[in-house]
Order: sequence, then structure tokens, then C-alpha cells
Amino acid sequence: MLPTRLCPADLLRLTDQTAADILDGKHDTALPDQWDDVARWSTRLHSDDDVDIWLISWTEGASTELHDHAGSLGALTVLSGSLTESRWTGRGLRDRVLDAGDQASFPLGWVHDVMRTPGTAPSSDPTLSVHAYSPPLSAMSYYEVTSEQSLRRVRTELTDVPEK
Repeated sequence: MLPTRLCPADLLRLTDQTAADILDGKHDTALPDQWDDVARWSTRLHSDDDVDIWLISWTEGASTELHDHAGSLGALTVLSGSLTESRWTGRGLRDRVLDAGDQASFPLGWVHDVMRTPGTAPSSDPTLSVHAYSPPLSAMSYYEVTSEQSLRRVRTELTDVPEK
């Protein structure tokens, strides 16, 4: 049983629609005047009891660390640029590249690291993605891969800020 009435397909639809709204200028007041090419940036675009929707910028070399989303389902749509996701498969990490327009969802128990794909866009062009979490994010656990190719949780943080 899921901890939310929304399913991954609902979250994918929400991130896709929000990405379209951003491209149409409906969230221009939430965007910074100038994109920082060193520090990551995020803003919550929507929040209610069921879902949080975020816009996140990605800078060269910054990584989220290997993490889960505790009791939340998630989805993302890449708005511009390219992201690389390293996902725990149960036996190791598997990478996939998500380009502008691509989507991904993550069920309960999904452990991944996300970063801007190296060398995919000039640093002055932001890599942006829209993320949705349901129920709204409340905690994240962080992991390391052991020499025996298993996961070791290294910390858990209470947070309502995604992909920090």
C-alpha cells in the first residue's frame, strides 16, 4: 500500500505540466534574475497535503550523494540540459542519462545520486529539472556502497528540501 493517493504516473504528469508552465513563463516570478553557476538553487513551486513540486538548478560537479526519499514517491522532468542518475540496483550502481524532456519516477526504496551530466552545456546555461514528491518530502537517508557491494546507511536527515 502506498503512503499517498498519487501514483508515479500522476507525479510524472505533474512534473511534465509544471515544466510546460515554466517554459510558458507562468513561473517567471519564482526564477532568479541571474543563474549561479557555482551554487545549486531550488524553489518550491507548489505545496499541499499530497504533493510538493520543486524547480532545481544543477551546477557542474555538484552531486546529491546517494540517497532515498524516505516515505515519499518521486518523479522528475528534465527541463534543460542533462542529468546523470546513478541508481542502486541491489548489486551495484547503474547510470542513465536524462536529457531535456526526459522523465523518471522513483518508487519507495529507490536509492540514487543525481548530478548535472559533465560537459553537456556551457556553465552559463542552467541545467534545470522539475521534481514532485508525494507525500511531501520529510526525510532523506544517505548511503555509501561498501567493498562487499552492499549499501550502508551513513545518516538520515529530517528535511523538506529535495536533492540538497
